[in-house]
Amino acid sequence: MKKTIYLIACAVLLLSACGEKKEALTASGLKASSFKTEVENTLNELYVLKNTAGMEVCVTNYGARIVSIVVPDKTGAMKDVVLGFDNIDSYLSNRTDFGAAIGRYANRIGKGTFELDRVIHHLRQNDGENTLHGGSSGFQYRMYDIKQIDPQTLECSLLSEDGDNGFPGNLNVKVFYKLTDDNAIDISYEGLTDRTTIVNMTNHSYFNLSGDANNTVLDHVLFMDCDNYTPTDAELIPTGKIETVKATPLDFTTPKTIGQNINDTTFQAIKFGNGFDHNWIFNTPGDISRLGCKVVCPATGIVLEVYTTEPGVQFYTGNFLDGTLTGKNGIVYKQRSGFCLETQHFPDSPNHKNFPSTELRPDGKYTSRCIYKFGVEK
Repeated sequence: MKKTIYLIACAVLLLSACGEKKEALTASGLKASSFKTEVENTLNELYVLKNTAGMEVCVTNYGARIVSIVVPDKTGAMKDVVLGFDNIDSYLSNRTDFGAAIGRYANRIGKGTFELDRVIHHLRQNDGENTLHGGSSGFQYRMYDIKQIDPQTLECSLLSEDGDNGFPGNLNVKVFYKLTDDNAIDISYEGLTDRTTIVNMTNHSYFNLSGDANNTVLDHVLFMDCDNYTPTDAELIPTGKIETVKATPLDFTTPKTIGQNINDTTFQAIKFGNGFDHNWIFNTPGDISRLGCKVVCPATGIVLEVYTTEPGVQFYTGNFLDGTLTGKNGIVYKQRSGFCLETQHFPDSPNHKNFPSTELRPDGKYTSRCIYKFGVEK
């Protein structure tokens, strides 16, 4: 009798165990349950985009952040090529910009002040005396409403109210992520306002095309179709001048490794940025058909090409990553373990009349587009 009861108990346990479904992981090893929680009374989730070529992109509501991008290398092995965390708690407890849709104004505004229609606006300062990436509660720290339009497209919406971080006007923005079948992430931005304001949005993904953030990106080979840049002061605020990159460490018009001149502090701009952290000016601003930037990782053969409607790009090399953050797969993010190519209008544009305007009026519409296209060189 005891033996029969024992056998029945074992059978029940076995059936119970078989009935439990193990949570499926994304191609990058993420669990959807690690992102599902309430933030600011809004449900945060993980959204997965997949194309017919096997590429995968994961996005979450908090900051409309790209959490992972999985692409094939030259051997066909799938690699996750962006930095980030594998759970929402880490994003909430570490104020980083990893993968975020930045706004209301990407990059810096000097002294956190600008004049618009003869009114001086004072912004929330969060970078010394300056305002960086929209202020201390910029869009990267906000909850976007996300709708999955189809298996390859997301629509991310956000209302930035009048006075948000000091910016005028109620601004409704939308960010669209579309994963194409030729392995590109096509990012489109839209914005409408009820009062004249300024807008400058971008994506702040940190790329590492080796697929292993234990490696730095110093061996990656970079090309930029940019003959000029905007020099800055020691606080990385543009002086208003436009200067040539020719015969400087900032010249990537001929492809070279990121690490070749990154420590040349005899050049003042490198010293100010602690490496590369500057705004380059595209030779054909607004032409999305023209290749703006190209990066190749020799080890994996993975290629990233950048196309945009924007006039400039902030190239940043993770100079201030310092080993205090642990990301996906338990990897400690050290200095220069990722690079950013943030397509944008110029930093501090509202304070320089010779820079392209970032003004948006109630009768207009803000639009911007950036394509990150992946491929392989064998």
